[in-house]
Amino acid sequence: MSITLQQKELPPTERNIDAISNWLMIFAHPMEKVIKSSAFPYQEKLLKRRQELDLKKADTAPVIIDLPNKNSSHVSYAAIEAKISSFELLTLARKLVAAHSSINPTQLGLLVSGFNKVESERIAEALISAALAAAAEMPKFKSEKKTASRLAKLSLFGVRANHGFKQSFAIAEGNALTRSLSILPPNKLTPTEYLKKVRELARENKWKLEFYDEAILKKKKAGAFLAVSQGSPKADSGIVRLRYTPKTTTKGKKVFLVGKGICYDTGGVNLKPANYMYGMHEDMQGSAVALGTFLALTKMNFNRPVECWMALAMNHIGPKAYIPNDVITASDGTTIEIIHTDAEGRMVLSDTLALASKEKPSLILDYATLTGACMYSIGTSYSGVFTNKKEWHADLIKAGEDSGERVWPFPLDEDFDDMIKSDIADVKQCSQESGVDHILASRFLQRFVKHDTPWVHMDLSSSNKKGGLAHIPTDTIGFGVRYSVNLLMNDYLK
Repeated sequence: MSITLQQKELPPTERNIDAISNWLMIFAHPMEKVIKSSAFPYQEKLLKRRQELDLKKADTAPVIIDLPNKNSSHVSYAAIEAKISSFELLTLARKLVAAHSSINPTQLGLLVSGFNKVESERIAEALISAALAAAAEMPKFKSEKKTASRLAKLSLFGVRANHGFKQSFAIAEGNALTRSLSILPPNKLTPTEYLKKVRELARENKWKLEFYDEAILKKKKAGAFLAVSQGSPKADSGIVRLRYTPKTTTKGKKVFLVGKGICYDTGGVNLKPANYMYGMHEDMQGSAVALGTFLALTKMNFNRPVECWMALAMNHIGPKAYIPNDVITASDGTTIEIIHTDAEGRMVLSDTLALASKEKPSLILDYATLTGACMYSIGTSYSGVFTNKKEWHADLIKAGEDSGERVWPFPLDEDFDDMIKSDIADVKQCSQESGVDHILASRFLQRFVKHDTPWVHMDLSSSNKKGGLAHIPTDTIGFGVRYSVNLLMNDYLK
């Protein structure tokens, strides 16, 4: 993203305000006290507009005003309590930015006023993140070309951070990559095209890349993955392995990011009905979250080696497609009784996790749009997390609260295995009877995580939400990039 950030610790003068046509402002509540004590320019206009709207408490929605200056500066502003949650703050920031979307400005003025330094940086970070998310270009295929975002400069007043909000820019770039890949239609992002894009990124970022094509996966006896891919008319499926090595490394601290990359999911021979098949080009969003997180960590010069494993395939219907009652053998020797071909995500992930965990990383984070059950359990504003480290539950929740991408942990007790016991194989792929498929899918995946590797699985129930979520303005959220970068950079899991 070619957007620059200018920081000034002092509040803007009238001249500063007049020079910028579009402003986002957040004041501490009560705003009257803050704005009068600083002799803030145009304070009468700003306070009068709040009075007209009868706003006496902290704002839950932006106030909009055009200032009486030469540029008719368009201002969206709010007064908030410092204790506002990260999710609420990011949501407010999205709304403040949205007030300027029709104008498409080249510059945004940002003001944070009335808070201490820590609070000011947190609020400024939310404004910057929302502005960057809105400016990110998403794929469009309309014959009538839409004007691209013109935003080139953010001018921040009231706070100056030595870190320059580098992490926010890195996360925004990673999230934009995730969303743009996820939005691409299935004829534009086949496994072949996906691999091409990943190769380009690898060259640009100096990542090492390996691709385990179907011939290699046959040698590795990855029968679970190949059961899904065998239904495709083109043998272009496979597992991507990317490696990032920092200049300064911490030995034995490798992090692996693993993602489900089903570029389109028909359901296989258990064909989805039309209303459930529409939108299944986004069933690869888990791999895109892994890749976006990988990119963001690279941009941050993360001090630990990281690998990104992406299971790329299509779940097609055809004469070679796998069918219920098949018994499949995974790469680790586990035999799997197939119950439903629409549970393909756990099949490609099982071999990917088994192969990845053989490398003995210190942590595996995996991402997948895996089950409808998770969405039915917690909706689309949270994502579900599962881990083989029960003591991490509180830390996983805290990381979500702090980042504004909220998650909720589910149990993974051994007795759930009773529901996926098979009479003819080691395990059933899923159960036809249970309403807790998100838990069963996670128990299934856990068996393929070897060597007691610490593991967190994210079921992306909030991958898509109408109208956006937190600071993201598009229906496709790219949920998980911000969460994961904050989780790793701030070392929540100790």
